[in-house]
Amino acid sequence: MAAMKKLLIIVAFGTIAALAAGLWITRPLTVNTEQVASLSGSAADGEWVFHLGSCASCHATPGGDKTVLAGGREFTTGFGTFVAPNISSSPAHGLGAWSQADFFNAMRHGTSPQGTHYFPAFPYASYTRMSDTDIANLWAYMATLPASDAPTQPHRLTFPFNLRATVGVWKALYLRTAFVGPGEDTERGRYLAEAIGHCAECHTPRSALGGLQNNRWMAGAPDPSGKGKVPGITPAQLDWSEADIAYYLETGFTPDFDSAGGGMAAVIEGTSRLPATDRAAIAAYVKALPPAQ
Repeated sequence: MAAMKKLLIIVAFGTIAALAAGLWITRPLTVNTEQVASLSGSAADGEWVFHLGSCASCHATPGGDKTVLAGGREFTTGFGTFVAPNISSSPAHGLGAWSQADFFNAMRHGTSPQGTHYFPAFPYASYTRMSDTDIANLWAYMATLPASDAPTQPHRLTFPFNLRATVGVWKALYLRTAFVGPGEDTERGRYLAEAIGHCAECHTPRSALGGLQNNRWMAGAPDPSGKGKVPGITPAQLDWSEADIAYYLETGFTPDFDSAGGGMAAVIEGTSRLPATDRAAIAAYVKALPPAQ
């Protein structure tokens, strides 16, 4: 009996220790507030970041003014329906009461001002790779946009995906700051595509838990709505030249005289505002992508 009691005590302490370690590993992370507070962003420089990130395509009310980020757009997935929140400058319903550190926590760690996990439908898994300067510039620009008092609507998710605590496990599995694609001679393009442009969020297939499959980077994926497929853009699947890709990012016209539609049309709105050198950098990165495993 004594040996059994001792074993039970060991098992109990081991379980408690494992749970404590799990809670620590999956806790919501935050940035160094003092370090972030010292950064000064430029609204003028943040405008191109806003457009390349296609912020309005998700957060502007469908059919409404694209500068009013009132939210409301619905995204139906296998986990349920996500509803884009109000991220306008409204203090009551948007980000108007946030600090710059709050914004950095959201972009870099997917952590809310209340210290809870954001669901990764918000593509912070890509934004976490953004530079401090670009995040600060984006924050400065968004503060200049109109406020909307439209309340944020709740997500409608199935159990257990509606539990924010489970997102900590997802982050431990999938949230990484390291870049994935080739960087030699394509570093600028890789940054624009993998961080601000978050191209992989649509063009890379996901695991059953919704994490990106890095070994199939940019190889195409089912549309999250369940209708159709997002095409692969590796050279093995896309035989366009660098000039073709750069021209498409500028105009939306393909070498076959077709034009961008759907969600890609919103992407072109952003890339068309980039300097030609940046579009060329993205094109060089796409042409350097390895084939999917």
